[in-house]
Amino acid sequence: MTEPLVSILDDEPQIRAMLSEALQDAGFRTATFGRATEFEAALRHTTPDVCLVDLGLPDRDGLAVVHRLALESGAAIIIISGRAQVQDRVTGLELGADDYIIKPFDPAEVIARVRARLRSPKAPDRAQNTARFNGWTAQFESYVLTDESGAETTFSHAEGEVLRLFLNAPKRLISRQQMQESLGGAAGDSFDRAMDVRISRLRTKLGEDPKNPRLIKTIYGAGYIFLGDVSWS
Repeated sequence: MTEPLVSILDDEPQIRAMLSEALQDAGFRTATFGRATEFEAALRHTTPDVCLVDLGLPDRDGLAVVHRLALESGAAIIIISGRAQVQDRVTGLELGADDYIIKPFDPAEVIARVRARLRSPKAPDRAQNTARFNGWTAQFESYVLTDESGAETTFSHAEGEVLRLFLNAPKRLISRQQMQESLGGAAGDSFDRAMDVRISRLRTKLGEDPKNPRLIKTIYGAGYIFLGDVSWS
């Protein structure tokens, strides 16, 4: 079995070298990049399992890289940044990152976070990539939602992670704690807000009435229930 590939995008050579050595010692393959243009060029040929992305890049806004990566790639995204403000973390998660690590960090923490992402629903179960529910088709390989008329809309990796969680447990209550345990990341206000944003965007893409959603119901004080009839292929 081929070891998972971790791509590292950071403009500091010392950090790239430190992370690459630690990850390789832990059994991962790595690819390192100092500029966004090099990183994005490599993505046209190889899709990594996990991407570590710094926000302070010399040639591109790191958040723009994260957002594009979330929309176009199936890789897990972990931001590594010296920006420690809550709003920076929330923005990164809202744009599609799966996790956020603040510099300086211990490489052991990064390895643990990478392993957690690979254990999450998005990375492992690739046998079932198409779900059908209530006139909708969700294709997780291409990150496309198709309605009954054939109209398509894309969803991000982060949105897809939440949608897959719902589709794997239809008509069952999913608590915030269960979401945090399943999707990874640190519990707290930033995680809760990121989940709220992802669910709101999914509802919009599914044509839900925000005041009376039919598919993703909020059970106040408890969590969410997905009410659709789901079949996988």
